[in-house]
Amino acid sequence: MISISELKKVINPEVLHLAKPDFTVEYLISDSRKVNFAHTALFFAIKGQRQDGHTYIQNLYEQGVRNFIVEDRINFNNFKDANIFKVAHSLTAMQQIAENKRIKYDNLDILGITGSNAKTIIKEWIAQMLMPEYLVVKNPKSYNSQIGVPLSVWQINENHTFGVFEAGISKQNEMQNLQNIIKPTYGIFTNIGSAHNEGFLDLKQKIEEKSKLFLQCKKVIYCNDHSEINEHLIHLNLPRFTWSQTGKVADINFNLEKITEDEIQISIILNFKNSLQIFDFYIPFNDTASIENVYHCIAFLLFYGFSIESIQQKVRFLKPVSMRLELKQAIHSSYIIDDSYNNDLAGLTMALDFLTNQNQKQLKTVVLSDVLETGMNSDVLYMLLSETLKEKNITKLIGIGSHFFEHSHYFNTISKTSFFKTTEDFLESSAITDFENEIILVKGARVFEFEKIVKKLEQKSHRTVFEINLDALSNNLNYYRNKLDAKTKIMVMVKSFAYGAGSLEVANLLQFHRVDYLCVAYTDEGVALRKAGILLPIMVLNISTDDFYILTQFKLEPVVYSIKILEELVEYLKSKNLLMSVHLELETGMNRLGIAENELNEVVTIILKSDKLSISSVFSHLAGADEAHFEDYTQTQFGKLLKSCVILENKLKYKFLKHILNSAGIVRYPEMQLDMVRLGIGLYGVEANGLEQKYLQNVGTLKTIITQIKKVRKGESIGYSRKGVALDDLTIGIMAIGYGDGYSRGFSNGVGKVLVNNVLVPVIGNVCMDMTMIDLSKVKAKEGDEVIVFGKNIDINEMAKSIQTIPYEIFTSVSERVKRVFYTE
Repeated sequence: MISISELKKVINPEVLHLAKPDFTVEYLISDSRKVNFAHTALFFAIKGQRQDGHTYIQNLYEQGVRNFIVEDRINFNNFKDANIFKVAHSLTAMQQIAENKRIKYDNLDILGITGSNAKTIIKEWIAQMLMPEYLVVKNPKSYNSQIGVPLSVWQINENHTFGVFEAGISKQNEMQNLQNIIKPTYGIFTNIGSAHNEGFLDLKQKIEEKSKLFLQCKKVIYCNDHSEINEHLIHLNLPRFTWSQTGKVADINFNLEKITEDEIQISIILNFKNSLQIFDFYIPFNDTASIENVYHCIAFLLFYGFSIESIQQKVRFLKPVSMRLELKQAIHSSYIIDDSYNNDLAGLTMALDFLTNQNQKQLKTVVLSDVLETGMNSDVLYMLLSETLKEKNITKLIGIGSHFFEHSHYFNTISKTSFFKTTEDFLESSAITDFENEIILVKGARVFEFEKIVKKLEQKSHRTVFEINLDALSNNLNYYRNKLDAKTKIMVMVKSFAYGAGSLEVANLLQFHRVDYLCVAYTDEGVALRKAGILLPIMVLNISTDDFYILTQFKLEPVVYSIKILEELVEYLKSKNLLMSVHLELETGMNRLGIAENELNEVVTIILKSDKLSISSVFSHLAGADEAHFEDYTQTQFGKLLKSCVILENKLKYKFLKHILNSAGIVRYPEMQLDMVRLGIGLYGVEANGLEQKYLQNVGTLKTIITQIKKVRKGESIGYSRKGVALDDLTIGIMAIGYGDGYSRGFSNGVGKVLVNNVLVPVIGNVCMDMTMIDLSKVKAKEGDEVIVFGKNIDINEMAKSIQTIPYEIFTSVSERVKRVFYTE
């Protein structure tokens, strides 16, 4: 908590209005969509490139927030019982408040972690290994940014006995801010790589910037095999504790002795505290990245005084950390949010925010385990949980664990509750199937094994899944937004099942990010979005007279592309005495749907005769925006649209939105932005021009498994029509995907290539309806291994070219029988 009087001393603001001088702040917020306990929250109105926090002050005030840090001089007459403080930079004020919090707990040992990769996994593992000896405070998930770090450090309280915080930067002059807030006692420099290279002149500068986190550390732990890191830390003359796996002189040397399918055996040579000791050690992973991450953890715990026997026991219990929230289809028309790894309070708040922002279903259910090792009085803790769930409008709670069972009386305000002492009790009860049309958050501490619940609730399907990275969608949306003028609106295409990604889930994310319009191809797509709680304006591209009633009932805005459809619509609205906004599509050179220039006068006449219809926008489609040699044609189309819009506005006597740019056009023709742009394939990670692909993130990963492996002798045939022939003795795998799932027959006979254990292998024989054969002769694989059909490491542009098509078709071909899994880090 921080009092208003202390707040003023810390940030030295200009006080615009002080209605409650005795108020105490408990929660810091910067996102108006994630409000917890509004009556004790402090909102920071931060100005970004595309978003201005000041825009949401009124909405927050209506939600009950009464404390605001602002950069603009706002009219406090609208917020008479609020405290409003003006500063030069709201983000700086947030960081100063967090720094003040850290100073209050300056005796608390804190481990600061930075590097290019593995910050989050190492943080999570070390936090797990420090317990139960220490009560640990840490960043929730990967909250390591200029905003995430202060929000993380703000969690520190008198019960904590150790802190583990990661710090991430993307450009110069960012780390000092985070160092001031974290003030780490010890540090880990994980590694250095290419992530965020664009923010630095070179690798040396990046290392220099990241190293600023450690300038006041008592010891920095790192692998001195990373020569650039080693040289710089030696140059800084920082106190160092090093490890090596290549035999270099170090405090610890790790030597790989034996690899099995499930674990590795290593020997550890300790050369510190004036002694030389050698131990055998077992690590429950055999992949290179996990092994190096565990080495960091072992090194820190050895340095910090844990015995080798204690560390071995703790390492045995380490498991891969899922740092993402997964939204999956569940039984009985429900969804499940899988966050079954841990159950700390900060992570719970984030998971509940994610749950409450899903609008696909009205009923919101939480399956929650006991919250362990908080250091809080149990009555206080479960009263707080009850208030939190009530604040988030949770409709159903299933509490699992002895503490929940004992404190069940605190949850009487939730309409439907049930409590079980163990996970097994719940799985054996009828409650495990008592779900219908709900969104179910499953969140539990590791020891409760909630993955069993997730497995039981998931909708059963074959093992082929299409994973959708919601964070990548957000990144790509922001990339295009940052190319637009501040006043230019953005319409996003979610037609054709959102390019295969899932219309409801993608639309829900876009509504969360406050895009201006959505666009669908057909009326039933728009209806499905409305029924799923999507309130954004929705443009419908293809309509018929049969759609008129539904369009009006669900407040959908149709595209009028012909005089015939315009006349029929005007007549319908008149007969029913209804109002409607529509969008006029003009023909400028696509020669598809659209009203021709010589039809404009007739269109105007029809519209002016009706008082039931108004024009929301006028637009056209560019035929060749993705190809530079069509620039003259594109300019001609643009000119035709502008000319027609002048005619329409002059005769209709009112303004409307104008738009012509698609994803390719946003990049290639920024001068044609007009009032709005239409974002399609770019959102899903494909830069249609091929000019700026590196700035977009992969959104969709189609993956399956190897269901069987078999030997084929030289000369034998493989698959239908005997198209595949073994030129030598082969090992083949049968993967659980075929053209019934959207994997085109065009990929048959070596055209298609998939990724198995990071090795590209070819398709052999014809693609079948439900399965496809692949040549495994050059890769070590086993039945059940994952196969990547397309994703981050398989370029969908090249994949499309190999069968003479475009990425759009690859995406939209993924059939609906393939399970979609949506996730956010």
